[in-house]
Amino acid sequence: MTPILVVVRGNSASGKTTTAREVRRRYGRGCALIEQDHVRRVVLREHGGNGVAPSFIMTMARAALDAGYHVVLEGILHTAQYGDPLRRLIADHPGPTACFYLDVSFDETLRRHLARAEPIPVTAETMRGWYAERDLLGVPGEQVFPETAAFDEVVTTILHSSGLGRAAAMTPCPATCPRCAEKAR
Repeated sequence: MTPILVVVRGNSASGKTTTAREVRRRYGRGCALIEQDHVRRVVLREHGGNGVAPSFIMTMARAALDAGYHVVLEGILHTAQYGDPLRRLIADHPGPTACFYLDVSFDETLRRHLARAEPIPVTAETMRGWYAERDLLGVPGEQVFPETAAFDEVVTTILHSSGLGRAAAMTPCPATCPRCAEKAR
């Protein structure tokens, strides 16, 4: 089977990271998860702007797809900086691609951020600077989830409409993977 590319985007605190992690967990092994924040902040130690992150992230996604992994790519991924590289990645990928946008209002973004177990130390003003209302890619089939969509509904929809729900995993998790089974407890 040709690998599947899944792109999950949205503003800060929209639920994209939690959603992407759960999609990958439910799928099992054989699916790479590429988190924009981790790559940008931890791997590259970039603070935004015109850094190497967009091309680096697209290269990571291409390498994983070329190796036969499905890919879940998630992040704010603002179209001003990531739109063209993302559209090229999608256009160049010969297999199925599914794009999702978690549409959350700024007020809800702030509420969710403050409800995090460990909120990142930023002000509402800083978050306002990051916020881009309905920053859609404009690619065919892009699906938008409203802030009222339930977490399980979003995850299940992504699995089924992307095709990951029908794709065979290397090993399903957590059923046969003791390490994942332990984490799920």
